Amino acid sequence: DPKVLAIKQTLYRTGPDSVLVDVLVEAARSSKEVTVVVELRARFDEEANIRLATRLQEAGAHVVYGVVGYKTHAKMVLVVRREANKFKRYVHLGTGNYHDRTARIYTDYGLLTCNEDIGEDVHKMFMQLTTLGRGAKLKRLLQSPFSLYAGLIRRIERETEAARQGKPAHIMAKINALAESGIIHALYKASIAGVKIDLIVRGICCLKPGIPGISENIHVRSIVGRFLEHTRIFYFFNDGKPEVYCASADWMVRNLLKRVEECFPIENPKLKERVVEEGLKLYLQDNTQAWVLNSEGHYTRLIPEDEAPAIS
Repeated sequence: DPKVLAIKQTLYRTGPDSVLVDVLVEAARSSKEVTVVVELRARFDEEANIRLATRLQEAGAHVVYGVVGYKTHAKMVLVVRREANKFKRYVHLGTGNYHDRTARIYTDYGLLTCNEDIGEDVHKMFMQLTTLGRGAKLKRLLQSPFSLYAGLIRRIERETEAARQGKPAHIMAKINALAESGIIHALYKASIAGVKIDLIVRGICCLKPGIPGISENIHVRSIVGRFLEHTRIFYFFNDGKPEVYCASADWMVRNLLKRVEECFPIENPKLKERVVEEGLKLYLQDNTQAWVLNSEGHYTRLIPEDEAPAIS
């Protein structure tokens, strides 16, 4: 595309023979300004990432390695295109890696958008990753290690306050792991206030649901099926004006405080409804591949009752 001027992308895991890297190499050789943020400390992929970084550099791409002390785990692509004598930004944000193999066996969500505010936010994040500048204030995205943790706490506390006022309050989240103590304590306080909390946590969960007087309003389940559940989705009822986010981050210390992560809003009404219905509510209805966590830390697999239809 002769109108494309620049391409910027993060690569955490991408595989040894990535078609995506082939395309980036071709773009660099076609005189596009290609910038790639490669994470050399991606566990088990260190050697492959060193090789692809070398290959990209040899093709003329600008390769950087992120911020010292923080893994770059965000999944972002930014394409700058000249249209009608103006620059227009196209952005892809995802919950999963740009990896051809895991794309076939993991469940993940991605957002492709040309929203100007989101494009500006992603531009600022790439500037932060590739220069010595400070973390800039973002308009629409939440970002680790700066605003994501505080943003989540603030939204949990908003639901807590709504419940205290007798208003409907509901939190739903689908994540790979829940281990950050501040988030857990905020969820306990929300439960005590009466907030309904539904959590779909595939892996480790350090929160104990169902404790009388503390977490009886919290329901936790894990889905183990054909695909590895990898999406991260956060839902807040927000007094009848639901907020829905997807993210690259789990609710763990390393993701919220020690990595560069992105969390992006789903604002289009149709897309928001689809994410909530297919990514949250359907999983909460599952009665064949769901394992429910009790207050003792034990999981029980659900099975359809009597003549109830199997949902998966």
